[in-house]
Amino acid sequence: MKPSLARGIAAGAVALVLVVVNWNIAAKERIKTHGERILLELAPVDPRSLMQGDYMALRFALVRDITTEVAGSIPLSIDANGVATMGSNDDPKALRIRYRIRNRDVWLGTNAYFFEEGTARRYEAARYGEFRVDRGTGEAVLTGLRDEKFQPL
Repeated sequence: MKPSLARGIAAGAVALVLVVVNWNIAAKERIKTHGERILLELAPVDPRSLMQGDYMALRFALVRDITTEVAGSIPLSIDANGVATMGSNDDPKALRIRYRIRNRDVWLGTNAYFFEEGTARRYEAARYGEFRVDRGTGEAVLTGLRDEKFQPL
């Protein structure tokens, strides 16, 4: 293979990777801007892994109700405070959230919240994860944490 052809193929591959990465970033930004805001109650996690350096391990109460071994989506019922719980498949207007199975655990968008070094105490009061969910695809993006009174941390 000629060196110029190899360089061209490599440059094309790099360009393709950059396009895909930027496309994904733009999609997440669109969800953060236009997605529907919901709160998911946090479930207790092992206290040894709650705060690990500059991030907090997260687990959501909602995943206790998901019993499938295959990725999919579930309907959500949302109360007046924006807190989402398991909804009914019979409700055509229910907001659906996608989930994945990773290492046999249900994964709703993320399992960690990263924060600035030295600010861990601020997040100890976290009781809810704030998400933006795309109504069309069910993709969810964690945008923050909230306390028991639904106030941003």
